[in-house]
Amino acid sequence: MARHIIKKMFPGMEHMRGHKALAPLGPRLGSPDLWHLNRRSVAGAFAVGLFVAFLPLPMQMLIAAAVAVLVRVNLPISVILVWISNPVTMPPMLYLAYTIGRKLLDEPRRDIHLDWSWEWFSTELLTIWQPLLLGSVLLGVAAGLSGYLLVRFLWRLNVVQRVRSRRYLRRLRKEMAERQAAARRGGRPPDDRGA
Repeated sequence: MARHIIKKMFPGMEHMRGHKALAPLGPRLGSPDLWHLNRRSVAGAFAVGLFVAFLPLPMQMLIAAAVAVLVRVNLPISVILVWISNPVTMPPMLYLAYTIGRKLLDEPRRDIHLDWSWEWFSTELLTIWQPLLLGSVLLGVAAGLSGYLLVRFLWRLNVVQRVRSRRYLRRLRKEMAERQAAARRGGRPPDDRGA
């Protein structure tokens, strides 16, 4: 992956260290592992961020930051990926998680009306928490694993392409140098038809 693109997209260590929400993590934010942009760190950050995004819990950013610190992966990427679950995407994500969990637990279907009030949390959520949690964890694991494998694959593909490009340029420079040397000697350049 192009590191300069990632660096432009995500905030640096100095900016994140000063964030009030991350104050409980304290001096651990100074670890260089949390800011590296390598294949392991970025792929792990995708796994953490996507997994936590599917959890039906408050303070997802803080949870993602704590897990990133714990497993020593890129902190900004982990935290920013949590925003996949936002007010627009959260209802379909929760519904899908509940449906998957309900089918796996073989529970009957219930009509659920989302209402972000204390009454809803104390009545409706208590009746659906098991299928919701099961479905959320399964979707989180699937999304985290998919993100991890996709980043590893794309990173590897990018490295292979850069190596091939460098080899091609090296070969091209060598051929050009041979042709220029042959032209200086007054001879003809080597014939490429046999290659």
